[in-house]
Amino acid sequence: MKRIVTCLFAGAAAAVAAAALPEVWPAAGAEVSPDTRLTICFPSTPTLGTSGVIRIFDAATDAQVDSLDLSIPAGPTEKTKLPKAPYTLEPYNYHTPRLTNATCEPGTPSGTAARDTSRYQLTIIGGFTDGFHFYPVMLSGNTAEIYPHHNLLEYGREYYVTVPASAFTLAKGKFKGISKKDGWKFRTRPEAPAQEHRQLTVARDGSGDFLTLQGALDHVPDFSAEPWKIFIKNGDYEELVYFRNKTNLTIEGESREGVYVHYPNNEVFNPHPADVSTNEWLGTFPSRRAAFAADHCSDLTLRNFTVATTVTGQAEGLLLNGNRIYLEDMIIRGSGDALQSNGPAYFRNCRLEGHGDTVLGRGPAYFKNCTIVTSGPFAYIRNGSSCHGDVFVDCTMIGKGDKAVFARTNGTYPNAEFVLIDCRLDGIRPEGWSGLEKDGNTYVRYWEAGSVNLSDGKPADTSRRAPGSRVLDPVKDKALIELYRNPAWVLGGWDPMKK
Repeated sequence: MKRIVTCLFAGAAAAVAAAALPEVWPAAGAEVSPDTRLTICFPSTPTLGTSGVIRIFDAATDAQVDSLDLSIPAGPTEKTKLPKAPYTLEPYNYHTPRLTNATCEPGTPSGTAARDTSRYQLTIIGGFTDGFHFYPVMLSGNTAEIYPHHNLLEYGREYYVTVPASAFTLAKGKFKGISKKDGWKFRTRPEAPAQEHRQLTVARDGSGDFLTLQGALDHVPDFSAEPWKIFIKNGDYEELVYFRNKTNLTIEGESREGVYVHYPNNEVFNPHPADVSTNEWLGTFPSRRAAFAADHCSDLTLRNFTVATTVTGQAEGLLLNGNRIYLEDMIIRGSGDALQSNGPAYFRNCRLEGHGDTVLGRGPAYFKNCTIVTSGPFAYIRNGSSCHGDVFVDCTMIGKGDKAVFARTNGTYPNAEFVLIDCRLDGIRPEGWSGLEKDGNTYVRYWEAGSVNLSDGKPADTSRRAPGSRVLDPVKDKALIELYRNPAWVLGGWDPMKK
C-alpha cells in the first residue's frame, strides 16, 4: 500500500484567499486537537528547501511554541560512528516540566543514552526522552504535511503559523511564504476527552478525538486498571508510533486494509541508543527502528489494521515488548524483520510480510491461522530455556526466492524453538532449516508435524530436512503434538481464549 495524502480541504482556505496563499489545513479559524498536523496544498509540485524555520506561535502572547529548522537533516542515511556528547532536544528544553510521562520503567530506560551532536531532527515520542529522528515535512504530490514536535500544543489555545519562502520551491509559480499577517490561525479544542469515558476515536480527517494514533496513546494513562479502547477510522496515518507502560488497552481499526499506520523508519535512521561512555550499542534498550512499537505493555490487544515500515533496511513493522499481547486480523510489513515479539503473545488470522528473519524475538509466541511471507529465513528465534519460542498452528508459510528456510540459528541461542503443526508450505528449501550444525543439535527444537503443500494439500516432502530437526510422528508423538496445539501451554499458562 502506498502513502496517500490528498488535498481534501476544498474551500478551507477561504479566510486567507485574499492573500493568494495556497490551501491550508487546519483552516483559518478551525478548531482541532493538539496533535494536529499542518498541511499545505500547492498549485504545483513542491520541493522541500534546506533553509528557514517553520514556526508556531501562541496567538495570545506571540510566544514561540514550536519551531522546525529545515537546515537540520531529518536523520542519518548510513551508519556512522555514534556521538558521545549529549544533544539538547529543542524546543523541549523550554517545556521540561510538562514531560510528566517520561518514566523509566524496566525495559524502557530514558535519558541515559547518547544523543546526536550532528544536529539531526529529534522529537520525543511516547515519553522516550532520548528522542527519535523524524521528518519535519513529508511531501506527496502537491501536498506538504508538516509534523510539529510532539506534545507542545495545548488544549484551549489559539496559534498562528509562519512559513518562510525558502521552505518550498514550486515546479510552477513561486511560494511567497506565510507570515503572521496572512492569518493562518487555528484553535485547539477547549479540553481533552474525559478520562472516565475511556473510548477514543482517531480520524485522519480531524473528525475524531485525535488526528493521530500517537496523540490518542499519549492520552491513555499508564498502568490503567480500567479498560481503554482506541478506534481508528479508515485512513492513511504516516506516523512513527511508540508507547509504553500501557495496560488493558485495545487498539482496533475500522478495516484491516483501510487503516494504514506506517513510517519510513529503519536501523540506520533511528539506531539503537548507545552508552555515552563506551559508544557501544545497548542491545537491551528498546529499539527505535520499528515503525510501530509497544514497550513494557501488558493485556494489550491490536486488531484489524495494517502497520508497516516503508523503507528498506533492517526495521520491524511491529515491535512488541510485554506480557499477554493479543493480535487478530492484522497485517504486519517490515524490511528484514517484520515482527519482533518479546513476551507472551498470541496472533490470530494475521499476515506477516518481510525480507528475512520475518519473525524475530525471544518468545513465547503462538500463531494460529496466520500467513507468513518472506524472501529469506522465516525466523531468527532467541528464546532461552525458561520459555517456549514460536509455534505455528494451521498457518501458511510462503517462501519467495531460494533463501526461504523456516528458521536459522548460529549457536548463540541453543534453546531456540520453532514448531509447525499442520501448516501449508510453499517455496521452502528442502532442508527446511539452517545453522543447526553450529548448535550441536542438543536443545534446539526445530520440529514440524502434518506439513502439507499449499498447492495441492498433499503431505510435504520432509525427507531431506536438515539433521537435528525433527518431523513429529502423528502416532508416537500424538500427546506432544496436542500440547503444542494448546496456546496456554505454549504461552506459560496464559490462555488468550479467556482474555
